[in-house]
Amino acid sequence: MKTKSLLSTASLAIAIAAFSAGAQAQIAIGHLADYSGGTSDVGTPYGQAVADTFAWVNKNGGVNGKQLNVDTNDYGYQVPRAIALYKKWSAPDSKVAAIMGWGTADTEALTGFLAQDKIPDMSGSYAAALTDPEGVSGKAKPAPYNFFYGPSYSDSLRAMLMWAAEDWKAKGKSGKPKFVHMGANHPYPNAPKAAGEAMAQELGFEVLPPLVFALSPGDYSAQCLSLKSSGANYAYLGNTAASNISVMKACKTAGVDIQFLGNVWGMDENAAKTAGDAANGVIFPLRTAVSWGGDAPGMKTVMEISKMSDPTGKVYRPVHYIAAVCSALYMKEALDWAAKNGGATGENVAKGFYQKKDWVPAGMEGVCNPSTWTDKDHRGTLKVDLYRTKVSGATDGDLNDLMAKGTIKLEKVKTVELQRKPELLGW
Repeated sequence: MKTKSLLSTASLAIAIAAFSAGAQAQIAIGHLADYSGGTSDVGTPYGQAVADTFAWVNKNGGVNGKQLNVDTNDYGYQVPRAIALYKKWSAPDSKVAAIMGWGTADTEALTGFLAQDKIPDMSGSYAAALTDPEGVSGKAKPAPYNFFYGPSYSDSLRAMLMWAAEDWKAKGKSGKPKFVHMGANHPYPNAPKAAGEAMAQELGFEVLPPLVFALSPGDYSAQCLSLKSSGANYAYLGNTAASNISVMKACKTAGVDIQFLGNVWGMDENAAKTAGDAANGVIFPLRTAVSWGGDAPGMKTVMEISKMSDPTGKVYRPVHYIAAVCSALYMKEALDWAAKNGGATGENVAKGFYQKKDWVPAGMEGVCNPSTWTDKDHRGTLKVDLYRTKVSGATDGDLNDLMAKGTIKLEKVKTVELQRKPELLGW
């Protein structure tokens, strides 16, 4: 009996040691996804792409020979749940090397903790407040461990307003064009509000009082009637696509003559399909150089990654999926650098983001736009590619077919290269 007990104890010790060694042979990543909350319409393809990309990385050898242990959680776009998950991921015995984050409210709530615990977060929020690593702007708290791929919400809106000012002149209009900010009273739609209204005034727009509508789909006829009576010419839609679609449809029914400017999460191929001709003509920013199936060497990599959850290769992936692939691969390469330079700790991973200029992840040429992060400025890019949705017929049916036939098109309108002005850092 005693011998058996000793053997059992030894076996347990070996099992624990093996488990510990296995854990050390992995790199832990936290992943916040919204598959069921208020932004799940765009959160689902983005989150799926993050999961697919890391699965593909693991299939192809992982990071410096180690597998990524990705803890994906649907937090339903609820800040308390994000904070609870962060407490788990920052605990000393289970600390992650990095986080792939999501929303503005939760990312901003975590910013101070990320800096304190030295955990980098590549978020799906592009709030300008996250771009100031040292807090020198005085507009937000220092965000040394916050990163995102693409122009900030504020810079995208500045670019769209510059286009709108040119559009007004090109149409031979007289007087001041009128601009209105629309969206929920929430950190995400409000993130670029002050910057956009300041830019609009600088460009000679008359800035109207903002119009509020919820993040969820609903009846927004009242807002459209207010929009019509205000005489607004250009309206920024600050919410995600689902509620924006409700507004666009209601405004078309009400006969509102308006040029909508969509935020980066406010328009995509699925939104154009659902909104139909109500989405025709919307201007919005695209974070990647091409959309699904575009003519670029890196599209082959994207399609390989897509097969991790769609082996058939038949699912059409919207623009948010491709942007998430870029985001996850930037993180993968920062992890690579860290693993080879002292280990994949959060502090080293953050340093990994500063190692390249005009950086495009390997295998993503022609897809991800070149990005540069420094320890003084986390504005990865100031290039804003503006696109217009074109809807030329009925949009029922398969999205692949609609895009192939040209019923729905994403038409490039203009590339705006903004100046890297120090005074605009952080807002």
